[in-house]
Order: sequence, then structure tokens, then C-alpha cells
Amino acid sequence: MAFQDLLDQVGGLGRFQIIQMAFLLTYNAMAQTHTLLENFTAVILGHRCWVHILDNATVSDNDTGTLSQEALLRISIPLDSSLRPDKCQRFIHPQWQLLHMNGTFSNMSEVGTEPCVDGWVYDRSSFLSTTVTEWDLVCESQSLNSVSKFFFMAGMLIGNIVCGYLSDRFGRRLLLTWCLLQLAIADTCAAFAPTFLVYCSLRFLAGMSTTTIVTNAILLIVEWTSPKYQAMGTTMAVCATSFGNILLGSLAFAIRNWHTLQLVLSIPMFFFFISSRWMSESARWLIINNKPEEGLQELKKAARVNGTKTSADALTIEAVRSAMKEELKATQTKPTLCDLFHTPNLCKRICLLSLLRFATMLPTFGLILHLQHLGSNVFLVQVLLGVVNLPANCVSLWALKHRGCRISIFFFMSMMGITFLAIIFVPAEMQTVRMILTTLGGGICFASITCCFTQANELLPTVIRATAFGIIGVCSSLGAAVAPLLMTLETYAEPLPWIIYGASCFFAGLVVFLLPETRNHRLPDSLQDIENGGKCSRKTEQEDTSIKVTHL
Repeated sequence: MAFQDLLDQVGGLGRFQIIQMAFLLTYNAMAQTHTLLENFTAVILGHRCWVHILDNATVSDNDTGTLSQEALLRISIPLDSSLRPDKCQRFIHPQWQLLHMNGTFSNMSEVGTEPCVDGWVYDRSSFLSTTVTEWDLVCESQSLNSVSKFFFMAGMLIGNIVCGYLSDRFGRRLLLTWCLLQLAIADTCAAFAPTFLVYCSLRFLAGMSTTTIVTNAILLIVEWTSPKYQAMGTTMAVCATSFGNILLGSLAFAIRNWHTLQLVLSIPMFFFFISSRWMSESARWLIINNKPEEGLQELKKAARVNGTKTSADALTIEAVRSAMKEELKATQTKPTLCDLFHTPNLCKRICLLSLLRFATMLPTFGLILHLQHLGSNVFLVQVLLGVVNLPANCVSLWALKHRGCRISIFFFMSMMGITFLAIIFVPAEMQTVRMILTTLGGGICFASITCCFTQANELLPTVIRATAFGIIGVCSSLGAAVAPLLMTLETYAEPLPWIIYGASCFFAGLVVFLLPETRNHRLPDSLQDIENGGKCSRKTEQEDTSIKVTHL
């Protein structure tokens, strides 16, 4: 783990890291807007069947004079079980007798009805258009609205598998740059998709890109900073998603056409793709992958930008090889995917981290993908989620620094579970209380994710960190994909999905105690560091203690 000594010479958190971090945090924020984009572009608007006598402006006068819209609606559309106009049925013939009745027609089963064979009329007071109105994803086709979200989540799943391995094979920066371009092209073209199938395919490609952008951005931040700043870097990466939430909610409030909103969020990605060419590759990754000359150049670049020119001149290839002698020797044999499971301690860590990530993402996406179920003003809820995440992540940073990962994750997951269970007992009419609980739950969710990312970064070796992240990301994506499917259980019992989300939170809070604590420990670089982790950890703690005593 001698790379830390090299990083200390050039600066663990100087101007170089700050500039690079600013770009990476911007990428994270924009990727978040594309992840939650369908909260607004795929909103299901109020709708009813198109009726000739009501919507064709050719109504004839009768004995009582011109009929009002309300009267025409009553004789054209039947009432559902909630005594509201049915969204998917209409009368075959106008029921004029309903005009002369004060109550509900008693024999509705005897009245002929039919599906909306001529299309639907939508309530466009909140949105001018969405993908639902574009392809009529309502009534018998309403399940297709979840298909596009599933395609996006499936893209995230594949992206975690494929791009995680490619990041370890070809580098963090190269995959980050490619995925910025892929996201820009895919979601820009999605705005002009001629069919729903083409739209879903493009969203699949976008899903592959977003997860890689977020993961590689965090890896570059962590691998370029010293241990005492790594938790802060991960926290800021999650905070960047908060700005993404605020940006998305604000733009969606101003732009009510889904085509325009899609383009406004997609076209800037081309400029971010161009800017990524000035990003620096992880020197830690370069050296570990037998590219010490390139790693040396990146270290010298960091030293010059940080203002430590003397350190830059003192760095030589011999010094790098000498400092990283054991790590370079350990990585002569390239680790494979099978090595993740042939190494007992690493296999245990990956399995537990995967289980923890699944149990964390399940309730998180259950919340953020169903804002319509939790509040009437989806724009305000989206912005509030972004605002509350900022102080929540500051709390998580304090907790990571002073209490460590395990206690922090247990506390936040327990609080999240309590919040989800509390939502069950709040009636839909109490919108203010539900909005407060939703906002609080969202803040706790992102604080938990910050702690989980920090812990995973500090438990996995550099040589195969992105690949392991890909496997953990698969479980993360599975949790995200299962979350909307659980909402179908509302047809059996309305509180059931939220009970499952809450139980998942408590389960994750217990799983974390099976993992080792990582506070103030250096990043492992090789598989050998993992197998000897206990010794290295004790040694690090002893060194830290001796330093503190000497200082006093």
C-alpha cells in the first residue's frame, strides 16, 4: 500500500484534486437527472375515453337547450367504483335517462359499455405531453409504462457487469468518456424515437451509461485522494446527485413537454464528453496495472498543479518502482473474475456488500420512483428531495468520520425503516405530513448510500475494484428493478410494498455488522492486502496511535 506515500508527496487533496473533482461531480449530477427523468417524462395523466358527442363539437340541442360539458360527460362515460368517470370505458350509446336522475343509475350492469376504441382525452393541465400520451400507455397498455423503466434498470444491470470489468481492463477515464458520449447520443435520440420499442432500446443504452459514469467518477475521486479525505469525496459525489434532483425538478416545472425536457438534459452531455478528455487517469490504477511510466506522468502533473514542483522533480521511475515493489510483484499475474470467489476474504466481502447494496437500493428506488404515490405536487417533492440530501450527507460525513461505517449504516437504515413504516399510517388526505415523511426518507436514503459507497471503496482492492463494483452493482440494479414491481402488491394490500421496503432496511442494518470496520484504514491495492487485511489494519491503527502520542 505504498502508493499512499507517493500521493502524500504530490498532495492528497490539492488544486489538482479539487479541479478534477469539480468536473466529476458535475457528471454525477447530470447522470442523476437521466436516472429519474421518467418521473416527469412518463407521468400518467388523467384520462378518459374520446367520445364523439363530447369531443367532436357537434352536439345537437334538445328540449332543455344546449347541454353542459358535465352533462355530456355523465351520459357518455360510466362511473367507476369510486363514483368518478371511468378512465377506460365508455357507453356504446348516450344514456339520456341519466340526465333525469338525481342519484346513480341502479342497473349499470345492464348498460352497454365498450373500451376506448377511438383513443383517449388527457388532462394536460400539469403536462403538455409525456411518453404516456405519445403512445397511449394507459388502460390495457398501462403496464408498458413500467417496461421503459425496466429497460433502463436492465441497462444499469448490464452496465455494472460489462463496464465494471472494462474499467479495470482499460481504465476509469476511458470508460467514463465513452459512457458520457453514449448517454448523450442515446437520450438525445430518445426524444425523436418513432416507436415505443425504439424508445425503450435507447433508454436501455442510457441506463448502461449512467451507472458507469457514477461508479467511475467515484473511483477517480477516491483513488486520487488520501484516506482522511476519501469519505468526504464519496459524500460530495452523492451530494452531487442532490443537485441533480433539484435541477431535474426545476427544469420539469418550467418545461412541461417531454421532448423538450429530454433534449435540454441530453444535449449538454456532448459538452461534458468533450471536457472529459482533460481528465486524468487514476495513477494508482496505472501503476497497479504495470504502467508505472504513465502513472509517474500523472503524479508529476498532480504535483505541478498542486504547487509542489520540488516533489515533481524528485519523482523518478526508480522511486515509483521501489515504493510499489511489492504491489507490482503481486500484480504480475492479472486477477480474473474467478479470483473474486477463489479468495475467501474477498469473496465474503463481495457477497455481503452485494446483499447490503440490494437491501439498500430496494427501498431507495421504491421511494424515488413513486413520488406520485406520496405527494400531489411531484415537482416540489423532487426539489425537496434534492435540498434535504445536502444536510443529510453532511450528517453522514460526520458520522463516517467519528463513528465509522458500520454504526453509521445501521443507524441510517434503521431510521429509514421507521420512516417507511410510518408512511403506512398516514392517510392520503394528509398531504403535508406525507410530503415531510417522503422528504425525510429521501434524505436518509442518500445518507445511507453515501456510507455504503464509502465502505465498499475501502474494502475492495484497486487491482479489481471496478470489477467487484460491477458485481455489487448487479445486486444494486436488481434491487432497483424489483422496487417498482413490488408496487403491484398494492392490489392485494395497499401497505404491503411499504412494509417490505421497511423490513429490507432493518435487514441491511444487521448485515453490515458482518463486515469489518474501515475507518482510518488505507485502501487495499492487491488481493494479498485483502487476505492480510487484519494485520494491515492493526498495524495502521498502531501507527496512527503512535503518531498522535508523539504529537502530544
